[in-house]
Amino acid sequence: MSKFLPMSRQEMEERKIEQMDFVYVTGDAYVDHPSFGAAIICRLLESRGYQVGVIAQPDWKDPDSIRIFGEPRLAFLVSAGNMDSMVNHYTVAKKRRRQDAYSPGGKMGLRPDRAVIVYGNLIRRSYKHTPIILGGIEASLRRLAHYDYWENKLRRSVLLDSGADLISYGMGEHSVVEIAEALEAGIPVKDLTYLPGTVFRTDSLESLENPCVLPSYSEMQKEPLAYARSFAVQYRNTDPFHGRILAEDYGTQGYVVQNPPSLPLTQLEMDDVYGLPYQRTWHPRYDKEGGIPAFSEIKFSLTSNRGCFGGCNFCALTFHQGRILQTRSHESLIEEAATFTRDPDFKGYIHDVGGPTANFRQPSCEKQLKKGVCPQRQCLFPKPCPNLKADHRDYVQLLRKLRVVPGVKKVFIRSGIRFDYVLADKDKTFLSELVRHHISGQLRVAPEHVSDIVLSYMGKPCHQVYEKFLLEYSRENEKTGKKQYAVPYFMSSHPGCTMREAVKLAEYIRDLGFMPEQVQDFYPTPSTLSTCMYYTGVHPLTMEKVYVPKAPHEKAIQRALIQFRNPANAELVREGLKMAGREDLIGYGPKCLIRPKKEEKRAASKATAGAEKPKKTGKRKTIRNIHKKKKA
Repeated sequence: MSKFLPMSRQEMEERKIEQMDFVYVTGDAYVDHPSFGAAIICRLLESRGYQVGVIAQPDWKDPDSIRIFGEPRLAFLVSAGNMDSMVNHYTVAKKRRRQDAYSPGGKMGLRPDRAVIVYGNLIRRSYKHTPIILGGIEASLRRLAHYDYWENKLRRSVLLDSGADLISYGMGEHSVVEIAEALEAGIPVKDLTYLPGTVFRTDSLESLENPCVLPSYSEMQKEPLAYARSFAVQYRNTDPFHGRILAEDYGTQGYVVQNPPSLPLTQLEMDDVYGLPYQRTWHPRYDKEGGIPAFSEIKFSLTSNRGCFGGCNFCALTFHQGRILQTRSHESLIEEAATFTRDPDFKGYIHDVGGPTANFRQPSCEKQLKKGVCPQRQCLFPKPCPNLKADHRDYVQLLRKLRVVPGVKKVFIRSGIRFDYVLADKDKTFLSELVRHHISGQLRVAPEHVSDIVLSYMGKPCHQVYEKFLLEYSRENEKTGKKQYAVPYFMSSHPGCTMREAVKLAEYIRDLGFMPEQVQDFYPTPSTLSTCMYYTGVHPLTMEKVYVPKAPHEKAIQRALIQFRNPANAELVREGLKMAGREDLIGYGPKCLIRPKKEEKRAASKATAGAEKPKKTGKRKTIRNIHKKKKA
């Protein structure tokens, strides 16, 4: 019990701590594992000699829940948890979810909506002058003005609404240590305006060196295109090497200023972070509720990398982890795998070795670690950059080493792989070993759509690339004699997807001969390029107009088309086909998606019968007349 960070006054006293240096308030249950951001930041600060206490899921209606450790000596750290609280609470249809995988027993309702705002204000009511630092994905992606899907409006930076002093955005290891050292040195929090990876408020820009002033909040509220222009500037300044200082004007409330991102972690730093003394399980207080459901997904999985140069437009990684790959060493990962074998629950199966994209183990080109990523172009979209270094050798060697760790029977890859990156590698060793050793019957891949128009708005490769990958995947399976399948994930209602494009996807699924069990309707979460398109109706990097399916009914139709074989979707599918002018797909032919309604069938029968009736009637009358004449 004493090996966990304190969660109560009693645990604090057992450690003989008189005053905490930092109190970390989180919307998640306390799981002491490096897959949970709270555990990483707390253990990192502890390793630097600071006393840290954790308040997990406080009762936001009770001020006493935030006072259990008293006032910290240096600051409160606040995070909504591993997920944005609104995404955690609501489906894309804005319906309340039934379970929270990051709460004990999956119980819902243990954190508030817009958690960092609520927690920040709760703390500020009790401690007027104690520094409050926001962090985690919710604060990171809402650090400047952002479109809020749940209120369908532009909201201002959470820094202003929460009463906090600073935001530590991104993954936070570098910035939180620099904040701690500055506060320890006696520098007032209001003077911490120079730290990379932070956002602060100021009344004047005079002391800043060449800031880039974004459109004002009031201007963006009046004109969505102003937000598109602002987003484009932000998007091109997410790199620590050439990112500029960005300032957003809030009128009488001054400016919210974003410093350039922190530098990515080196491999040694990554190894140090993942080698901290985590207990690698949930706090014992959750045992009676059955633990934390999300933990079972990662308990025997290995995080081998961070960041992603894939550049999918619907993903927030560009704004949070960044596009520069950061990796752990083989030794660090093998050491963690060895700890699995000592766990009585381990059955010999490592569930995953990956990250945002499993098969990325190095920056996309050699210049990125010195000069950063290109602000005006992507590494893989629309085609792989000529400078791209597609190389799986390091990943293959890592997987081979993990397979022979004593006690390990099988090493699976369940994180997504970029199939276009696989194709870009001329050496097919990885694909061969993936098929032979690292999947179990099914490979999950994410082509997302089949329309090249939609794929271009997603920032994904054209459909032909996916088809080529399937051919190579099939050949490798034939070599092994295995019958393994690729299970594609598709997304409905993404910006750019008209009803005709949705029908095109349905036809592709028809030809595959299966019905996807899971369909992801596009979810406009904060700070993604696709969300900006959804709100503004334009692509922010080109300012070209984009068709956006927004009406809930239209979105329901597009989703139903992907699962057209489900009888419950029949009416929606029929309506979608008519909207797209594709009534040819309603009928009994082999290419039809749906059968006619009974009413339509009867009407067709009557029309057919009516057309034949005159002939039959005339013939009968003629026969009757003949009989009458014979009798006469």
